[in-house]
Amino acid sequence: MVVFALTELGNKLKEAREAKGLSLDDLQSVTKIQKRYLQGIEEGNYSMMPGKFYVRAFIKQYAEAVGLHQEELFENYKDDIPSAYDEKLPEQISRVSTKKAIPVGSSKVFDLFPKILIGVFIIGAIALVYYFLQLNADGKNKDKVAEDPQTVTIEDNPKKTSDNSKKETVDNKNQKKETTKKSTSSSKKTAKKETKPTQELAVVTSQGSETTYELKNATKFELKVATTGETWVNILNGKGYSFYKGMLKVGETESQTFDLSKETEAVVVIGRSSDTQIYVNDQKVEYAISPTEEVRQDITIRYVPTNE
Repeated sequence: MVVFALTELGNKLKEAREAKGLSLDDLQSVTKIQKRYLQGIEEGNYSMMPGKFYVRAFIKQYAEAVGLHQEELFENYKDDIPSAYDEKLPEQISRVSTKKAIPVGSSKVFDLFPKILIGVFIIGAIALVYYFLQLNADGKNKDKVAEDPQTVTIEDNPKKTSDNSKKETVDNKNQKKETTKKSTSSSKKTAKKETKPTQELAVVTSQGSETTYELKNATKFELKVATTGETWVNILNGKGYSFYKGMLKVGETESQTFDLSKETEAVVVIGRSSDTQIYVNDQKVEYAISPTEEVRQDITIRYVPTNE
């Protein structure tokens, strides 16, 4: 059996934990880090970690939980803490183009959009003309039916009959005007609904492990982060406030969902992108940088609200 000697950092963390009266099980509940990883940190056994990236992240969470100052701890025990644990591929290989154009498919949609609008307008105009023709034909039929009783009525008072006919004619005209107004209003509302644009989520910039997307034509901003295996994530707004920071694991905490409609920007720090999926209003976000090129990625989503 291999025995690991406690490092100075491990001793410091363990003493702080015991001073707070916390067991490793208690600390596991607080940090959501598995007990064996916490024990590995105290023993200086970093080889057992799920990925080299997690070493510094786990030490930082451990220190927060036991009340130690992170920056001071990292400075005083920098010899015991792995520097970067070369998880990333060589920079010259992993670097991609600083900017990516909006996909060709999106540009084609923009080209077709004016034609679609014109088509909808023409169809609406034809439907409106047809409606008025039908309305006019129905009105003539009603007038004809109304005239028939007058031919068989004995007019005791010709003047009174004439006044009634004039009143009926005015009422019919008012009814036609009211019907026309309602029809026009209904047609406008229908055209407005048909031309409502669909949600657009496009890449704005992409450099190294950082990608920025822009969300348009959406009346809400709902963000869901899920895992297909095991990953560490940190979900923040544009001001740096963290909504969730910790592990996602299949069979335990598999996803986190937040309504960020009141935010203008969201940032998702991903520890293992190959096991992490992001959804915006149920639309899956495609990685601009392949997870095989960059394991750890920072995803920024800018929200441009659309008023209904």
